[in-house]
Amino acid sequence: GCICGENYKMTKTKKGYELYPLTVAQKFHLYYLPYCPSAAVLNIGTSLTIGTEVDWEVLRGSINKAYERSEAMRIRFTKDADGTYYQYIVDDTEDRKSRKIDFVDFYGQSMEEAENTMRQWTSVPFPFEDSPMTKIVMIRTPDGFNGVYFLGHHMVVDAQALIAFLKDIIEIYCNKKYEGIPYPKEMCSYVEQLKKDLAYEAGSKAKKRDSEFFENLIRQSEPVYNGIHGTDKLEAARKMFENPELRTAFNATADVTSALDIFHLEEEPTKRLLDFCEKYHVSLACLLLMGLRTYFQKENGQDDVSINNAIARRATLKEKKCGGTRIHSFPFRTIFSKNMKFIDAVYAIRDLQNEMFRHANYNPTEYFAYRSKVYRQPKVGLTYEPMSLTYQPMTLREKGLDDLGGISYKTKWYPNGMTTQAMYLTVMHRPEDNGLDFNFEHQVKAVSKKELEYLYYYLCRIMFKGAENPDLSIGEIIQLV
Repeated sequence: GCICGENYKMTKTKKGYELYPLTVAQKFHLYYLPYCPSAAVLNIGTSLTIGTEVDWEVLRGSINKAYERSEAMRIRFTKDADGTYYQYIVDDTEDRKSRKIDFVDFYGQSMEEAENTMRQWTSVPFPFEDSPMTKIVMIRTPDGFNGVYFLGHHMVVDAQALIAFLKDIIEIYCNKKYEGIPYPKEMCSYVEQLKKDLAYEAGSKAKKRDSEFFENLIRQSEPVYNGIHGTDKLEAARKMFENPELRTAFNATADVTSALDIFHLEEEPTKRLLDFCEKYHVSLACLLLMGLRTYFQKENGQDDVSINNAIARRATLKEKKCGGTRIHSFPFRTIFSKNMKFIDAVYAIRDLQNEMFRHANYNPTEYFAYRSKVYRQPKVGLTYEPMSLTYQPMTLREKGLDDLGGISYKTKWYPNGMTTQAMYLTVMHRPEDNGLDFNFEHQVKAVSKKELEYLYYYLCRIMFKGAENPDLSIGEIIQLV
């Protein structure tokens, strides 16, 4: 059964606010901080602008109202004498005192200058203790669009939380400014969801079930590393440790400097992929995973492929609307022989993904710790997964913005300039035309732009060939591309 936080008693307080431990998803971000020269590695910067005049005072009021409606946006962190971190939620009055909403007019500059400034803002770390972990600036961009730049710390927002918050601001604003636009429904409580997560961690039956599922999965057999252009890194590691049986390689570099390269898939080809998904009742995430794993199978000649896959953990309405950071990332491993049909492989991915969704509250850190205990490696930093994938199905293009009667709007992400992973692919829907953006954040020293172009080219070819000929075998698809 579910323990809904009743037995979860907290006694610690700060300034009269109740203190709560960090969740697994939050702690996960703390693990890689020591490897980065700046805490800004956890910053998410984004802008949302609309192609119409904006009433700045009403916008400012709408921003304040959205903060008031969202507990998660008022999270503060603190640590006690023994160095343990806690979180607490300040009330709206204190929150409003502790942050200000500036207005910056980029009009008359070039778009590039404006973007560089916002990139610069994104690389400034937040003070961690007892301080707001988000910041909003009202902006007018050189193209005459108006809106906001939002900066958030990854321990209080993930992409879904951020999109929900920006949507809330816009809907509150539109309700005030335009006739017939309804006031948005309430957000959900972050604390209520937090208590559920903490109760789960405190030795619940569900946690035991999830541990068993993942430990069984891990014990089945050892995965193997696949490189972006073949087995060179695997061979190098085998040579280095004088072990021809070694199945891991060094993937990331010590230099965490990163770049963001974005590839745009047009609306029409995107629609072909979405039509395939609809026809066969699979999600686009399944097709993307299939495309990526098949690319690595083609390049490495191995049927066994594992890549990290982010799970949003926002299935229920309460999870969707509670804010915070909920992403858990797990290796997604498939072993498909080349004579398996493309469509059967996609179905197998769907089934495995559904199974993993059911157990996704499990702590990913425990997953990696357990795996490295079962398959001991000669050195720390050796890995099986060449990359991570996140598919972001949520868009601002849902309800609310579409009621604005065709006002155009733009969203943009600003990289913080560093990553501890060699390659992180985020696939999102573009608000302008609903085509897909493939955002590759990658370590400059680990993966070059040329390699990404090659990967992207073949990833698309595999997905389109497979979507057009789902009954062909994986081997036949690989031959065709």
